Amino acid sequence: MPNASYAAFKALAPFFNVVMEGLSGLVDGEHFFDAFAEDALFESRYNFPGWPQMIRGRSDLMAALSGYGNSIRVHRGDSLIVHPSKDGRVVVLEYEVHGKIVATGGPYDNRFVSVITIENRKIIHWRDYMDSLAAWTALNGTP
Repeated sequence: MPNASYAAFKALAPFFNVVMEGLSGLVDGEHFFDAFAEDALFESRYNFPGWPQMIRGRSDLMAALSGYGNSIRVHRGDSLIVHPSKDGRVVVLEYEVHGKIVATGGPYDNRFVSVITIENRKIIHWRDYMDSLAAWTALNGTP
């Protein structure tokens, strides 16, 4: 049964689902956060105002994502392509998320590439790349 504290992250459920589909059979844990080692490093390879480039630890990642639903609600995650390494230690996921901007009702469509390192069936390092111009444009209402 999923952790009740994960209910606060409902706005990200389609993102979590597409990622967990891509990591199926590679990590343990029913929920996205369960798949992370306690001291995992989440690294954002983009500059986005208000978002840290490095987050250390599962609890800090949860804290960083806790307000996401106040700005963006994700309705769908798709276009998943999985590139596992031969030894299964690293997997690259390509995927898209689609939703809406809470403040404006405008669309949110973004593409991601996540490079994930796994040890003992837990994520120990996540290197994230996104289309930051798409996010900036959607959040600021500019065409």
